[in-house]
Amino acid sequence: MSLTIQPPARQLLRAKDLIDARYREPLDVAALARAAHLSQAHFSRQFRLAFGETPHQYLLTRRLERAAALLRTTDRSVAEICFAVGLRSVGSFTSSFGRTYGCSPLAYRTAHPPAADRVLIPTCMLQAWARPSREPSRAGLEKTTD
Repeated sequence: MSLTIQPPARQLLRAKDLIDARYREPLDVAALARAAHLSQAHFSRQFRLAFGETPHQYLLTRRLERAAALLRTTDRSVAEICFAVGLRSVGSFTSSFGRTYGCSPLAYRTAHPPAADRVLIPTCMLQAWARPSREPSRAGLEKTTD
């Protein structure tokens, strides 16, 4: 069965924006349909036609994208990240992450070293930061007058 993706209607964009802004919160089709002012069944059908995936799939994708970003940029545990993005089961998170990214969350983190390891700091900044302070030490040195 081939789906033709149609331009989204304003009420569908309202629900999509809600998912994007509040993906951490428990959102279900009923809440999203209310935001779009549509019945649940009609909302689900129209959302899939407009965006090419179900509301649940879209929400899960947003959560997994955020989890991937947290894995790349923080040292938080996989469980902490799972709950931080609004998922309730570490096992389900690991399975969904593996289906989407082709590896476990830990393998993903290992394949993407922290940004601090990749950041190049200009030599002039390193030298300026390492330069000794010109202020006298407070360890017993008195200030002299010229």
